[in-house]
Amino acid sequence: MCYSPVMGGLFSTSDPPPQPPPPSPPLLSEPWRTIHWGDNQSALQHVKNYKPPTEGQHIRILLYGPSGAGKSSFINSVQSVLQGKMCSQALVDNVSSSFTRQFRTYKIPKEDGQSFYPFVFNDIMDLEIRAGVLVDDVKLALRGHMRDGYKFNPASKLSEDDPFYNKNPSTNDKVHILVLVTNTEFLMDAETVQKIQEIRREASDLGIPQVAILTKIDEACPEIKKDLKNVYKVQHLKRKMEKFSADVGIPMNCIFPVKNYHQEINIDSDVDTLILSALREIISYGDDFINLKKSNDRLIWFKVFNPFSEDVSSPVYWLVCLLVGLLAGLLVTWFFSSI
Repeated sequence: MCYSPVMGGLFSTSDPPPQPPPPSPPLLSEPWRTIHWGDNQSALQHVKNYKPPTEGQHIRILLYGPSGAGKSSFINSVQSVLQGKMCSQALVDNVSSSFTRQFRTYKIPKEDGQSFYPFVFNDIMDLEIRAGVLVDDVKLALRGHMRDGYKFNPASKLSEDDPFYNKNPSTNDKVHILVLVTNTEFLMDAETVQKIQEIRREASDLGIPQVAILTKIDEACPEIKKDLKNVYKVQHLKRKMEKFSADVGIPMNCIFPVKNYHQEINIDSDVDTLILSALREIISYGDDFINLKKSNDRLIWFKVFNPFSEDVSSPVYWLVCLLVGLLAGLLVTWFFSSI
């Protein structure tokens, strides 16, 4: 006679408890995004050779994000990569609250020391809860209304009668690409997410492209700290990026994980690879926006142009009149030849 499973006898027929599934390996067998490690020279040359479509034009890159994300460190890292040595133009502080208090434009000098790369970075106050940059100030910066050196006030936005208010921004004053910078360990509260989404909506209304830089990836994953080339093999980081993408709405293909230069005293090839990969995409998006804006402005001009209301001394006036005359002549010739 067998003992019942309830009684737990010697010949109990109860099944053993199910075993938990084996943990998934921390590294994927293949990277989920392709990047060319060690091919920094061609990427570096691509950045160095970049020229905007119009002489004197530059790409304005606005960085924003929570405190401690690494905005200033990213600017310094870009300059370090381009100059081949450690640089610290943008001041960095290891504090939990915002260190950047003023609206600053950072230009990166070329090797000749006489000229600058045709892209500039703007750093702003952090997105802190109840004490960070105002969303309205970021909107003004996007539209080019904020002058360099403006000191942020968390209690009130930049007013139109302030000397730092730019009433007539040029194309170069306006932002051409918006970059959200955050680190992998930052837990976004609802208020910060709301600020980000409001800023993103304003940028979308203006047609400004948007990307995100994810910093401190080496601190989030020991596999990346051991070897930076594992960045696109670590499943934990990929899941973090997917959650971040869902929270703020930035697509995965517009999120770029990087490691900023922080405590290093020498340039590292793998760090450079990730920085250059992000920088190339930022420049590409910014250049596309400038070209699209230029085409749209040209189309609008032709739609509203009235030669009879233009200054008769303008070369454009006479050019249009000449084209209209030639077209009229061709139509008359065609009419008589068809009779």
